Amino acid sequence: MKHSGSIVINKSIELVARLFADPANLKEYQDGFQRKELISGESGKNGAVSKMYYDDGKRKMELTETITSNNLPHSFEAFYHHKHMDNTMKCNFTALDENSTRYDYEFEYTRIDWVMPKLMAVLFPGMYRKHGDKWMQQFKDFVERND
Repeated sequence: MKHSGSIVINKSIELVARLFADPANLKEYQDGFQRKELISGESGKNGAVSKMYYDDGKRKMELTETITSNNLPHSFEAFYHHKHMDNTMKCNFTALDENSTRYDYEFEYTRIDWVMPKLMAVLFPGMYRKHGDKWMQQFKDFVERND
């Protein structure tokens, strides 16, 4: 299952990439984000592996992130593993002018092996897209509030 989209952020590509790259900012636009811990490699570099922890009040979730390609400010790709699913994320940033950046994103779920998420993916595929789009809008709002 693959989802993609695009959003224009009214800030420079340098600011967008700087705020995107800083894990301390994840709590600003990803609901339930608690912390990110480096497990191996060099933080933010290709091959770096980190644990990411989320808590939405109803359940706790732990993901493993592996950075597969970090070419910021222009692109970022990572693989995410959870005990019930795997997905990839590809982000491309394009400067439209000095003060606006197009953020193109693609999420692909490559493995879903738990009954409930698999059922939701089949019956309500828009739910996965809606969640990703929400975080992208929240990221845009966060960046546009910052200088």
